[in-house]
Amino acid sequence: MGKYEKWKILQIIEEEDVKFIRLQFVDLFGTIKNIAVTAGQMEKALAGKCMIEGQRVHGMRELGYGSLFLQPDIDTFSILPWRPQQGKVARFLCDLTDREGRRIQESPRQILRNVLLKAEEEGYDFDIDPECEFFLFETDEGGNPTTYTREKANYLDVAPLDQGENVRRDMILTLEEMGFEIQSSHHEDAPAQHEVDFRQAKGIRAADQIVTFRTTVRTIAQRHGLHATFMPKPRTDLPGSSMAIHITGFQDGKNIFADEQAENGLSQEAYSFIAGLLAHMNGMAAIANPIINSYKRLKSGFHAPTELFWSLTDREAPIRVTKGSEGQIRIEWLLPDGAANPYMLIAFAVAAGLSGIREKMVPLKAGEKAGALPGTLKEALQAFGQDTFLQKICGNRYADVYIREKSKEWDLYTKEVTDWELREYLHRF
Repeated sequence: MGKYEKWKILQIIEEEDVKFIRLQFVDLFGTIKNIAVTAGQMEKALAGKCMIEGQRVHGMRELGYGSLFLQPDIDTFSILPWRPQQGKVARFLCDLTDREGRRIQESPRQILRNVLLKAEEEGYDFDIDPECEFFLFETDEGGNPTTYTREKANYLDVAPLDQGENVRRDMILTLEEMGFEIQSSHHEDAPAQHEVDFRQAKGIRAADQIVTFRTTVRTIAQRHGLHATFMPKPRTDLPGSSMAIHITGFQDGKNIFADEQAENGLSQEAYSFIAGLLAHMNGMAAIANPIINSYKRLKSGFHAPTELFWSLTDREAPIRVTKGSEGQIRIEWLLPDGAANPYMLIAFAVAAGLSGIREKMVPLKAGEKAGALPGTLKEALQAFGQDTFLQKICGNRYADVYIREKSKEWDLYTKEVTDWELREYLHRF
């Protein structure tokens, strides 16, 4: 049974004086989009009859889509706490459909749904627990974002060193109003860097939460005159921000990664899941680390993954095995960053891990290294282009468009004259 029924949604909208409803969706590259409709259009909206122009949405245009329709997922209904209390604003996250109501198979939300349905058929389900890091920087006189901060706080520092404490408080209270269960929050390693952890969710709900979290954090920061950024490496001199994903697998309610009688307490399924992730890690980097800047974070010296291996303790491993607060064995994927599309991220992680279980893969021993991770977006895209398994998961049409459009991004970058080049060469030559 879902959280809401349509009649209940309509009742809440009337009782709470909701005047506008945002119909939100995520494009192929993880960017959230929306249209707003009035409360009087809710019957039409709930029936999936609100149309957008697919040819004007990045990715859908390249796939050749014209008219697309937004089908609200009614369990994602939420009133936005930061909007006016008279004439309130609510939102839904939506699936993309065609005119006949069929879901668009290249939509990231649908790709994740397909992976999870396959897992369910095999008897598996997964809890996803993200660690979302971000920076809070000051804005200039025009309200534009900068990378400047006055604070000097480090890991777990408190006010007055931690100047973002009150902003985090407002973020957490707002998130709780929207149905999040916040587990903890704290200042991270770098000045102006923060982390908020919320309770894990299953499958699509986990990805929905990440999308909602990012929007909420940025909105509340703006209300405080700050800019919140999930950019992986906004400053050369500071550590970057990751979005580590903790994965816990279950079959018939039992943690499939735990075996108290085995070495390290890990089951054979855990080792095989790890092996599956490692086998496809380089290709998955194109999704987990999807922008040029992602690979500025993945350099030695800042405790970020650079080599392909797994560990029980090493935080520079892209995969680490941990034990959760309730004693559950979890596999932590440390490679992803905050620019990643959460739907594709979870879809690839679950699919790759399950492929390891199906094929009874065996990883190298903990700590043994199998080479370097991609060092640039170009290398990651090449690996993705060679990984037929990942392309099958997302579909060849999605993969082709993604690789082609991201390759354009790389080409533009290689033509750009950077400030570093000017500092290094202008006075020399």
